[in-house]
Amino acid sequence: MTRPITAGIDGSEESLAALAWAAREAVRRDLPLRVVHAWRFEAHDALEPGDGAAQEQWVREAAEEAVRAVRERHGGLDVSTDVLEGDAVETLTAAARGAEMLVLGSRGHGRLMGFLVGSVGQQVIVDAACPVVFVRAGDKASDEVAGHEIVVGQEGDPEDGAAALGFAFATAARRGATVRAVRAWTLPPVFSYSPSSLQLLDEAGGLEPFERKHLAAALAPWRERYPDVHVVEHVEMGSAGQVLLSVSGTAQLMVVGRRARRSAVGARIGSVAGGVLHHADCPVAVVPPA
Repeated sequence: MTRPITAGIDGSEESLAALAWAAREAVRRDLPLRVVHAWRFEAHDALEPGDGAAQEQWVREAAEEAVRAVRERHGGLDVSTDVLEGDAVETLTAAARGAEMLVLGSRGHGRLMGFLVGSVGQQVIVDAACPVVFVRAGDKASDEVAGHEIVVGQEGDPEDGAAALGFAFATAARRGATVRAVRAWTLPPVFSYSPSSLQLLDEAGGLEPFERKHLAAALAPWRERYPDVHVVEHVEMGSAGQVLLSVSGTAQLMVVGRRARRSAVGARIGSVAGGVLHHADCPVAVVPPA
């Protein structure tokens, strides 16, 4: 069964930019585009109490207008539209289960807008079964040009983050883009050293060569699978979020793995993904583990 690229819209400028991004990616991947507008009836002065039909009609007309613009721009694209009444988190999470990826609008710089308000956005990221891509209102097709890289973060052991690396390489291959694989490292506390870790560091020739070795090992299977994709290996001392943001200005897409946890106060995403989502100037893809 073909899995569509799904765009969640809510009428905001950010979500319309996300829809345009999703349409371009659907064309590149030769996949159908599904547009989902989740809504709930909200009484206000312009409507009689309980008059949900009028509000639903307004939502449907707005969705149809947005989709009409996409059809005009991409004549051969298979587009379907679903206007669904219900909770935004539940609706989008359900849509993500059958999607190749879910694309949403994001304001960033301190808070996420549209569907992504507070805990709503965190829960969508945590619960989505597919990659979730966040797009700013200012995003445009011309940003996806040669010279702008697909930046992907890698951390941990070589086998960690394979899903994010795979997503980055597959996207780069379709766009003819370079992958910049970023591995940030910091000095561990002295008490964390053990005889075995010291031996590994000694064999590698020091901390930075050790990190470079791990990154090269993580990239090896993807280099073999995508031999035509140019790769830049970027190893730098510093926090992962700061190092990724330092190269976001020349990125057409930032890809990070999902590290999420649940607690008594709700779902939480990792600090690296959270920082990049708030501050990166390019679209950001958060990829769940395989």
